[in-house]
Amino acid sequence: MNPCHFSVPTQLGKNTLDLLWARTRQQGDMPGFAKAISAILGAMRGEDDNEFDITQTVLSDPVLTNKVLRLANSGMYSAFGQRVNTISKAVLVLGIDAIGHLALGLKLIEELSQASPDSVSAHVEMEKAVLAGMVAQQVATSAGNVQAEQAVVCAMLHTLGRMMVTFYMTDFWTRMQAHAGAGNEAAAREILGISLPEVGYATAAHWGLPQHLINGMHPMEPSLDNAPLNGTDWMAGLSTMAARCADSLWHDDAAGAARVHSLIDDYADTLGMTSTDLAVAVDKAKTMAAADLSIAPLSKPAERRARQLASTRMRAEGNRILIGGLADLRSAIGSANPGQMVSMALETLHQGFDFSRSVAFVRNHRDHLYSARISMGEGMADLQDLMVFGDAYEPNVFHAALNSDRVIFIDNARDPKFAAKLPQWWKATLSEARSFIVLPLSANGHPTGFLYGDWDDSFPPIQLNQTEFSLINEIRALLVQSVEMRHQLELVANKVA
Repeated sequence: MNPCHFSVPTQLGKNTLDLLWARTRQQGDMPGFAKAISAILGAMRGEDDNEFDITQTVLSDPVLTNKVLRLANSGMYSAFGQRVNTISKAVLVLGIDAIGHLALGLKLIEELSQASPDSVSAHVEMEKAVLAGMVAQQVATSAGNVQAEQAVVCAMLHTLGRMMVTFYMTDFWTRMQAHAGAGNEAAAREILGISLPEVGYATAAHWGLPQHLINGMHPMEPSLDNAPLNGTDWMAGLSTMAARCADSLWHDDAAGAARVHSLIDDYADTLGMTSTDLAVAVDKAKTMAAADLSIAPLSKPAERRARQLASTRMRAEGNRILIGGLADLRSAIGSANPGQMVSMALETLHQGFDFSRSVAFVRNHRDHLYSARISMGEGMADLQDLMVFGDAYEPNVFHAALNSDRVIFIDNARDPKFAAKLPQWWKATLSEARSFIVLPLSANGHPTGFLYGDWDDSFPPIQLNQTEFSLINEIRALLVQSVEMRHQLELVANKVA
């Protein structure tokens, strides 16, 4: 179906659309969305000051600002050492189009979340749209397509008609279910007088979305001759495949898995990818969705609630351990040597954060090496001697932490884009880590070593809060103070001698 020339609605179809616009106005959400996306699109189309315009447009919405910055700093986009603290820098790093499409996608999710009634069907359709966007992003990135954010928006919009009807016309959706199944096109034509894809196209046009996004919404079957698609057709093929995958992945059952496998085989050649690469991309999206969705069987909501409850209890207890250990370090700083202080600190951090493995590295200035001196965790005794590397600067996460003298937390060490920032010694010894933290130590402005702690897959995904970062930095400050005190004593002793 060509979205530019979809069939003229019947009178019943026109009445359906009029009722849809009236209901969205009554709720007051979508008109605000239409205004927001008009501003975003206007900024993207700006001629002279479009970088400034898109920056100002995003900054005008504090929620959107926070979401764009968080996404720009995620493992998906960030280049290590390129911390994005402002929207202006995000525009420079990601580009105007990427930021614009990111903003559109995030706005769509936000508005649908806010507009959702109590209808379970509406929530299901929203989650499937979000999941379709995740699949599209991973596939587009894997395929080397520079329009990954456009792909996200097109995939989310692919089922816009279904979302609009479930959100704003639940009574009609119920009638369709009773007629021939809510998603059945015959039911849509009978009850609505217009197909669900056509509701989506009409909505996109009503909002004033650009034609390239509307073009990417239309259903595209795999090419019969297995020839790769190009341009608009490729984007439409990806959004179709992503939406269909999302519908099957959401249920997390054997039938859905078989359907996804079939879709991968059908669309691989059409999208110019191997079945293996396409399967890997879809699996990455599935992993992301399991962590981000809420009611999908894929996300195992009951298990996640139990894990979150356990994690909350663990972190409260962990903070008590950190505070107690910090008090011990303060009382010992006058009598314990730096090695003893480091041992106490490492034990405190290991227990307080429930690290899988913890290591204290010390710099040997004479041999120009960093080497592991103390380690904790299963199997670490056999690995400790292998954890040695030179102190000459290399462009990896550890040297960057030492040079910047700042605590660094890596939430996804397995992101393929981050692989180049991980040294070979880490890959050979600590690669089971999913997340890790690095606490650099210095004396008089020069690196002397660092503490390392990680979490493997047995621990729920974690984001450190401000309290935890403050405790980490207080422990680090005491260790630095201990080293500098020892250094001052050695200077005095040398002068006396």
